[in-house]
Amino acid sequence: MKVSAFRQYRALLRKDIVMELRTKEMVTSMGLYAMLVLIIYYVALSQAGQAFDVTRIAAGLLLLVVVFTSMLGLNRSLVHEQDQGQLEALLLAPVDRPIIFFAKATTNLLFLAIVEVIIVPFFLIFFVSGAVVPTGSTVAVSQSGPAWMTALALLIGSIGIAGVGTLLATMSVNTKGRDFILAVLFIPVMFPLLLVIVSALSAVLTGDAGYAQTFWKMCAIGAGYDAIMIAVAFALYEFILGV
Repeated sequence: MKVSAFRQYRALLRKDIVMELRTKEMVTSMGLYAMLVLIIYYVALSQAGQAFDVTRIAAGLLLLVVVFTSMLGLNRSLVHEQDQGQLEALLLAPVDRPIIFFAKATTNLLFLAIVEVIIVPFFLIFFVSGAVVPTGSTVAVSQSGPAWMTALALLIGSIGIAGVGTLLATMSVNTKGRDFILAVLFIPVMFPLLLVIVSALSAVLTGDAGYAQTFWKMCAIGAGYDAIMIAVAFALYEFILGV
């Protein structure tokens, strides 16, 4: 009797989560990497002049942390199974290929979201709230938008990164320079989404006049990009696995 699509999805999702709970490899490595990037930011911005306003570039800095961390996680999510032969075994199992895509994309989104929940508050404290200000720099963010707007923009960006990134990671996993290939494919494809998410985050963090209108416009564009690109990734995933 054929197992329902939802049960297949749940089994694959449970497998990835249980494996991560046992090893704690992906979330730990992604979290440490993100923290190191924040430390580098802090050291670099500590030399900024007094007229420098960190909030004007805070959105770009935050998204860079998310992008670099997500590429590390996307690569490791497939490489781990490829090196241990689990991917071949999964392809031999009676599992629908699109279900594999959705399960992998969901786990990648989940792990990225966990890291964001940990890292984003530290970023906001160090570079936005002014609780810890780099030496000689000025941070003025009293009119920043509500925190839920920042969370929503990051969620829209993370959904696109996890969905499209899963397809690109699968394409690059069998190549020799898979880390390099993933980056080469990832940045150009994700550039439109990254641009609108930076615009949405910048509108919230700076709190300029009319920021809400800009925020919702950029979020709508980002959500549309997610829907289109994830649909394309879903349609192509079976073909990519068969190559």
